Amino acid sequence: MKRKLFVMFLILAAASLFVFAQFRDASTQMAKAANPADAGCLKCHEGIEQISDGPVMSKLTCIECHLGNPAGATKEEAHIRGMYANPSDLRAVDKTCGKCHAADVENSKKSLHATMAGKISGSRYTNAAQKTKNAIYATYDVEDKDGNVPEKKGALKSLKQLPLYDPKKPMSDTNHIVDDYLREQCLRCHIWSSGHERDGDWRASGCAACHTVYSNKGTYEGGDKAIDKKQKGRPIVHRITNKIPEFQCIHCHNRGGRTGVSYIGTIESDDYGSPWTADGKKQPTLHGKWYNHLTADVHYTKGMTCIDCHTKKELHGDGNIYSKKHQATEIRCEDCHGSSKSASNLKTSLGDPLKNLRKDGDKIILKAKITGKDHIIPQTKDVVTKGSLLAQSAKSIPAHLNKMECYACHAKWAPQCYGCHAKQDLGKPSGDWINTTKPEDISKAGKRANREKTAFTWDETRSYVRWESPVLGINQKGKVSPFIPGCQAIFTQVGADGKVTMQNKVFNTYDGFSGFAHNPIQPHTISKEARTCEDCHSNKKTLGLGGGIYNTKANGLDIPFELERIVDDNGKQLQATSHYGARPFNKEEQDRIMRVNICISCHDYQKDAAIWKKVTDVTGFAKTDAKHKEILKRIFEKGTKK
Repeated sequence: MKRKLFVMFLILAAASLFVFAQFRDASTQMAKAANPADAGCLKCHEGIEQISDGPVMSKLTCIECHLGNPAGATKEEAHIRGMYANPSDLRAVDKTCGKCHAADVENSKKSLHATMAGKISGSRYTNAAQKTKNAIYATYDVEDKDGNVPEKKGALKSLKQLPLYDPKKPMSDTNHIVDDYLREQCLRCHIWSSGHERDGDWRASGCAACHTVYSNKGTYEGGDKAIDKKQKGRPIVHRITNKIPEFQCIHCHNRGGRTGVSYIGTIESDDYGSPWTADGKKQPTLHGKWYNHLTADVHYTKGMTCIDCHTKKELHGDGNIYSKKHQATEIRCEDCHGSSKSASNLKTSLGDPLKNLRKDGDKIILKAKITGKDHIIPQTKDVVTKGSLLAQSAKSIPAHLNKMECYACHAKWAPQCYGCHAKQDLGKPSGDWINTTKPEDISKAGKRANREKTAFTWDETRSYVRWESPVLGINQKGKVSPFIPGCQAIFTQVGADGKVTMQNKVFNTYDGFSGFAHNPIQPHTISKEARTCEDCHSNKKTLGLGGGIYNTKANGLDIPFELERIVDDNGKQLQATSHYGARPFNKEEQDRIMRVNICISCHDYQKDAAIWKKVTDVTGFAKTDAKHKEILKRIFEKGTKK
């Protein structure tokens, strides 16, 4: 086992080094081409990398993107008013990237990466700030003006900017404490902003938020002699790329659903900072947290990264304004792995071609977009017919195939952060992630230092963290899916005079549920080996019935259920979900799931596949209750005859 883990570590380390090397070596492989228009800039920026090796972008001059004055004799004269430090910032992008990529720029401004509509709508609904689960507000006013608003897909015509909170006014739908919480804490990751600007979170705003790669430490590793290699907040090299490694995505995707950090097999630990490092100190923090290492997603361990699955249409947006992530997502497990009856058709669920997939004989091959490595993709139909007996049995059950997401079983763990204790201090004004100053260089408006102090200071802590046996429920598509807390906000407010004006407040939604929420998720923790039968069919926590241990009253919470319990024994929903159609299991579903536990006691006792093959060769598989009863009756009747 230790040898296997060591080999896996070497594979992951080699993959990371390969990705980093591509960017570090750019300074020697892609030196800035001589161009008369750039001569003035290169007097200081000697050695800077060519921004791209594409047929058009490689010919761009410095001033075509950054503006400025290449004839300036001093730094101040060269960096004149109107110059863009980050030409891709969404405040400047129409004059730069948008000249050639107008559609991509327009789509990105309407995408969830820019609007944060899912985070905002979910938080406002669960905390009784709005009556709908759909989006009303975004980071900034946004409108779909192209005349195509497919409402059946959940598309919206427009969104307004999230209101400011004024504690001097009564709390209402347009003046709510949760809006201040969002502005000061949760909305740090939209692409109008440069983010938190700390180790693990370094990135730019706008197009460069994804397409210009930063290391976790945020220092420059290229050849530009004018850039301090120790200064934080710089990309690895001066380079625009569409080969985006997973660590770039993780600079944002480390909160909320935590799918980025989960994908590489990490979850934030409690505040211990163990184990010790080689020099006897606490491990360094990323994203402001220490991390435990769990099992990584099998796609990651095979050398795949986020862009190998997720499409341009998902990441840039498809031109529509959506409320929720699932509305903007077109990739599904079946798109690559096929169904129980047929192989992949090399297209997304929306019919768009997956250009990095191809068919080679009876194999489906994925070509990794960064490494170029070919990956043979296992097909579900082959597992059903040729896999282990357990796999054949599990996948031959109609309910498993028709009513469950693949990751309901194959995501063995998921991040579960219970009890988000959030304290607002009205005596301490703080920076607002969507309200910024207007610096001389507008492309710097999204920098952390340029936030207006129109929000108040918030401190966060939590009750506890878990990862094992995630709750299951019914998602917005009517399929069984993992659920995680999302989130369980508990508000405390301290007035400007230092006196507590609200303590451990949990809001209730307009439709009668606790503002504590559990929501469906694709955890990005896929493993080849599925969850055990018992983990679903004999585990009360999995059914959403809790563990029966956590004492909410003793922990100062005025709620009649524990944090992991989302439904009662009669199938009555307790905690909210912020997605229409998503819900816990009802009573009938709970009983049906637990009834299978009786079967497991026999079928799991005899694990010898050869024995069961002898049985099924005679009886066939019991694919339905009726068939199972028929087989049992036949066996017992034969066994009682003398």
